Amino acid sequence: MPKKLERRDANIEQAAETAPPPDWDDIRLFVTAAEARSLRKAAERLRMSSSTIVRRIDKLEYALQARLFDRLPDGVELTPAGLAILQHAKRMESSSFELQRAVQARDTNPTGLVRVSITEGLGTYWVAPRLVELQRTNPKLVIELKCAMESADVLRMEADIAVQFTRPTNPDLKVTKLGRLHVYPFASKEYIATYGMPRSREDILNHRLIDQYAPQLEEGVAARFLGIRNPEGIVGMRTNASTAHYHAVEKGAGIGGLATYAAVLSDDLVAIDVGFHHHVDIWMTYHPDVRQSTRVSIMIDWLKETFSPQRFPWFRDEFIHPRELRKLPADSWKINLVNTQPTIFDTDEP
Repeated sequence: MPKKLERRDANIEQAAETAPPPDWDDIRLFVTAAEARSLRKAAERLRMSSSTIVRRIDKLEYALQARLFDRLPDGVELTPAGLAILQHAKRMESSSFELQRAVQARDTNPTGLVRVSITEGLGTYWVAPRLVELQRTNPKLVIELKCAMESADVLRMEADIAVQFTRPTNPDLKVTKLGRLHVYPFASKEYIATYGMPRSREDILNHRLIDQYAPQLEEGVAARFLGIRNPEGIVGMRTNASTAHYHAVEKGAGIGGLATYAAVLSDDLVAIDVGFHHHVDIWMTYHPDVRQSTRVSIMIDWLKETFSPQRFPWFRDEFIHPRELRKLPADSWKINLVNTQPTIFDTDEP
C-alpha cells in the first residue's frame, strides 16, 4: 500500500474515539460518487466543486473511521468497507425518499413547488411558452422547469415528473407515453437561396450539416442515412444544445434535423425532402405516490393535454409532412391549453 494511504488509514484509526456521527447529506453524496465511480462526475451531477466533494468524502471517512474509496487515475473504486457501507446507505436513502413522498402525498392544496425535468428542446420551445396559461389559472403553483438532455432520477427525487426520450424500465415508476417526436431535415430560406435546395441523399453530401450530440439522442443516424462511416467532412457545426441546434439551422448555418412542429414555429424554415425521417417516443414518468399530491397531479394532467396527439397532430405516431402541418388553421393548435382540459377531479386515472 502506498505510504500516503497508510498514513491516511492510520489517521482514521487514531480518530476512532473522537469522530463525530456521520452527516446524512455526506452519506447521500457518497452514494452518488459510488454510482458515478468518479468524484468529478459526482460533483457535476450535484452541481458542486470537486474540492467540496473531496472534502466531504474525507469528512465522512473520518466519521465512519473507514476508507471508502481507492483513488484511481480515471476515477474511484469502492474499498471492501465502502462496498459494505454502500448497501446500508442506499437503504437509508430509499427510506428517506419514501418518507418525503408520504409527506408530499398528504398535500391537497394546489400551491407550492412542482419540479419538472424535460429534454431541452421540448422544454424550451414547446412547454415553457405554454406554462403562462397554466400559471394564470393556478397562480400559487411554482414550476421548476429543468431543461436538459440528462434524464432526472425521479426515484431519487431529482424531479417530481420527468419527460424524456428513453423509456424507464423500473417497475416502481408510473410511465405514460405522451406522444411521438418526428424529426425531419430543415434549412432556412436564406441557406437555400445561397446554396440551393438538395434534391436527393447524394445532394446532401455537397451541403453543410448541423449535428447535435447529447444524452438520449441516438448516435450515427445521419451517417447511416447517408451511407457513410463518418460525416466529419460535411458537418459545419456540432452542438450538444437543442437551442443552439435550432437557431443554427434557422439562421442559415446548414441543414439539420428538427422536430416537425418547427414548421409551425417558424415560417423561415423549409423542409428538405430527401427521404429522411426519424422518430423518437416521448415518455412521462413519476412515482405513483406523487399522483396523490394535488399540485403534482395538476401538472401531470396539464402535460398530457399539452402533448395530446389528438390536438397536436405532430405528436401522433403516424408521420405528417411539415408542409401539411402548415396548412392547419392557427386556431387548431394555438388554443388555450387550460380552459378546455379536464381537471384532476374530472379524470378517473389513478
